Parts: sequence; structure tokens; C-alpha cells
Amino acid sequence: MSKSGDAGARERLMEATAQIMREEGYAAATSRRVAAAAGVRSALVYYYFPTMDDLFLAVLRTGAQGALERMRQAITEDDPLRALWTINTDTRFTQLNMEFMALANHRKAIGTELRIYAERVRDIETAAVTLVLRAYGVDLAEFPPVVMSMLLTGAARILCNEGAVGVEQGHAELRAFVERYMNRFDSPLPVRNSRPEPAS
Repeated sequence: MSKSGDAGARERLMEATAQIMREEGYAAATSRRVAAAAGVRSALVYYYFPTMDDLFLAVLRTGAQGALERMRQAITEDDPLRALWTINTDTRFTQLNMEFMALANHRKAIGTELRIYAERVRDIETAAVTLVLRAYGVDLAEFPPVVMSMLLTGAARILCNEGAVGVEQGHAELRAFVERYMNRFDSPLPVRNSRPEPAS
């Protein structure tokens, strides 16, 4: 059988892996469990992916590409700060990312890929915040865009990570604080011809 014999098998295996990781954690994503969830024979897992690390990397890269596209789209929004907040408070995004972070502690290749992805995300988030702060005349020396982007997205991830284990103390106050911050910049950007280009 050629690798085009079952055109959808590879994608189904990747989707099944991501779903199992989100719902049960990366340790539950064994070749047998993934194959059963994808509706294929176990042998097909290693037919398409020589090792489980190769499968995990494929899932990570595919998800990262989609996330980067969403991030780039956020820069074109009238309210890029709120768009970034929405992306980073999406539990579908953060749950899988948490599992890959945990997996990276045991798999060097995953850690290397995550670092590359995280740096690209940081570039895009910083570009978006730079756009907003510069457009509103904020002193970038006093409020460095990279710091402000880390505070905004970091707060979003804290809410998701803690919420996943039932911690809610201070969450309402943090959401209200961030909402007040974003409301300062919620009107259409006063400058539209100086959008910084995100790193590729």
C-alpha cells in the first residue's frame, strides 16, 4: 500500500493524537489508543510515523502553523489586543500547549520545536502590542511592548492553566483588570500605515 492509499489516515491519526492529549494527557496517547481513536490498524501508526516522537512533532507543527496564522490575523484586527487575549484564553489552544510543555520535559526534540514556535509567537504578539502602543502615543521606553505582550498573554494563560485544575481565586479581578486595560485601546487604531511586520 502506498502512503496515498488511505489519504485521510495520517490526518486522522494526528487529530486523534491531539484529542487524546487534550482530554487525557500525552501519556494516554499510545500508538494503540491513537489507532483505535482514528479507526485504523495499529500498524498504520508506524507506517506513517516511524516513532511516536515523529507523530507528536507532526501534531505540534500542524497546530503551531494554525496558531501562527491566527496570531498574524490578530494584527490585522481593529482591536489586536483583544484578539490576542481571546486566542490565549481559548482552552483548546492552551490545553494542548500545556501537554506539549510537559512532554518537552522528556523529549528533547519536542522541547526544541516548542522553543522555535514560542519565539515566533512572541515576535507576533510583540509586534501587535507595539502597533497599538505606538498608535496611541504610549512611551515605549516606559512600557516596553515585549513586556506588555508577555503580561497580557501570560495573564490569559494563567487563567486557563489554573482554571483547568479548578483554581478561580483572583480570576474575576484579573479579568476585570485586563478588561479595563484593553478598554483604553478599544477604538479603531488612529494610525493604520505603520503596522510592524511580524517575524516569519
